Amino acid sequence: MIHQTAIIDPSAKIADDVEIGPYTIIGAEVEIGAGTWIGPHVVINGPTKIGKENKIFQFASIGEQPQDLKFDGEPTRLEVGDRNTIREYVTFNRGTETGGGVTRIGNDNLFMAYVHVAHDCQVGNNIIFANSASLAGHVEVGDNAILGGFTLVHQFTRIATRCMTSMGSAVNRDVPPYVIVSGNYAKAYGINKVGLKRSGFSDETIRAIQNAFKLLVRSHKPRAEVMKQVQPLMKRHPEVKLFVDFIESSERGIVR
Repeated sequence: MIHQTAIIDPSAKIADDVEIGPYTIIGAEVEIGAGTWIGPHVVINGPTKIGKENKIFQFASIGEQPQDLKFDGEPTRLEVGDRNTIREYVTFNRGTETGGGVTRIGNDNLFMAYVHVAHDCQVGNNIIFANSASLAGHVEVGDNAILGGFTLVHQFTRIATRCMTSMGSAVNRDVPPYVIVSGNYAKAYGINKVGLKRSGFSDETIRAIQNAFKLLVRSHKPRAEVMKQVQPLMKRHPEVKLFVDFIESSERGIVR
């Protein structure tokens, strides 16, 4: 299952059924779970833990040192979950000591070619990163988000659950749940109605989220008046409460 030209450090822990292609290099302190397939010419350095049933295509660089001038060789980590597809030239960097020490990737994500996930990012589950989408350091991406091709996300920014960015978006503010953004710099253009319907959200819930979006993102009314209007929606729909709580907790400000 391991090609004879692959170079595996003796300290690496690799499940018995892992496939490793020609000329791939697995460094020290790397752990790879069962059912994972690794193509040719991949480089994986540690400390890195990779879960089960992942597919890692040729020329990916996984677990390399962070691109941070403050990094001085501290023992930071990369953790990758299960069933991720990692295409050509994808790069995942380990964390930094000042950023928590760990870059985390969840489960069931698709990383198309040339995607970059920088140090200390926290990436959820069931996310699609189209070609060349890139996260700077300390970015959080929520479950079921979709990042369009060539999306660029500024450091310390949060992309919430079920968001969508269009091709070439430059995101420098937090994106609340369910919102579609586009542009350089990105602006909010509405909610992800199609994605919410596909995920089983009821028409009533989608209308409630849209009303909350209009009040909190589009409206120029005083804050107290807006919050008074959105309170009944929050009580009836936990999805709206999630939307409001995210905005209330934003430190960078939100895309508008």
